[in-house]
Amino acid sequence: TVLYEGQMKKRELELKIEGTVSSVKERLGVDITEEPTEGLEAGPEDEVEIERMRQQLQSMEPVNLGALEEFKEVEERFQFLTEQHQDITRSIEELEDAIHRIDRTTRTRLKEAFEALNIKFQEVFQRLFDGGTAELRLTSEDILEAGIEIVAQPPGKKLQNINLLSGGEKAMTALALMFGGFLIKPTPICILDEADAPLDENNTYRFTEMLRELSRDIQFIVITHNRQTMEVADYLYGVTMEEPGVTKILSYRLAEAK
Repeated sequence: TVLYEGQMKKRELELKIEGTVSSVKERLGVDITEEPTEGLEAGPEDEVEIERMRQQLQSMEPVNLGALEEFKEVEERFQFLTEQHQDITRSIEELEDAIHRIDRTTRTRLKEAFEALNIKFQEVFQRLFDGGTAELRLTSEDILEAGIEIVAQPPGKKLQNINLLSGGEKAMTALALMFGGFLIKPTPICILDEADAPLDENNTYRFTEMLRELSRDIQFIVITHNRQTMEVADYLYGVTMEEPGVTKILSYRLAEAK
């Protein structure tokens, strides 16, 4: 009975083995009951390749388990820097636009002011010289970078640069430019230090007439030794030295005397 059962189990196992061998042979075309042929054995080249791959595997560093966390931090940092870069780029573009707008506005206003001053300069020049002509010229087309050249033509003379005029003509031309500016926008106070020194009697008269007119809006303080100029003043202040080393200041209101 025990022997019988053992024989039955043995037979059952043999049938399973036969079925497995048959199945492998059908699917793979290999008879697993046969001894391995020499062609299936690993040759020297295969052994070298296997050893190389084994060493390569061993040389690899251990897997970095924190790589995902590090990647997340780097990604967040990259996103932050990208946003900062975009903000800076936008700011630069906005500043450049503002600079262009200011540049255009400055050019327009400067051109308008220059043209207005040129007109008033010519008007005052003709009054002070009792004729002639004068002009302001830009030294280049770019008004923001250009200098200003003053050319004048007193009566009976040719048009020339201010540097070629006589001392009195230079003074009168400079006064014409200054007074022209005052006609556009008066200043609260103006100090003239012997501006009339190189002027003859006729030019001094026209100079004082301009002072009278402009003094309605501007307070002039004029340092002068010219009696003709003193006569148009409202107040006179003088410094004298009655004793050596001792100065004395005198004041006189001409309006009362007049």
